[in-house]
Amino acid sequence: MNIIAWIILGLIAGAIAKAIYPGRQGGGILATMVLGMIGALIGGTLVTLLETGTLQFTAATLSIPGIIVAIIGAIIAIFLWGLFTGRASY
Repeated sequence: MNIIAWIILGLIAGAIAKAIYPGRQGGGILATMVLGMIGALIGGTLVTLLETGTLQFTAATLSIPGIIVAIIGAIIAIFLWGLFTGRASY
């Protein structure tokens, strides 16, 4: 059941992050899902770091705050991907 929640969270967060972020990112539904999952990991880790002061790899959950954190993490992932590929839009 946990993997299904990750897939749903990835789809929701990835699609919203791609809609919010300026420019064209490309990729299909699989890329959007992976982007959202990476965003959930980045966002969950940042929230844990801010709350506890320790670096632990945790993921956001399938809840409203978890989706918001995953969207923020996915936006960060889009920005970092743009920096690595040379197609960053500021």
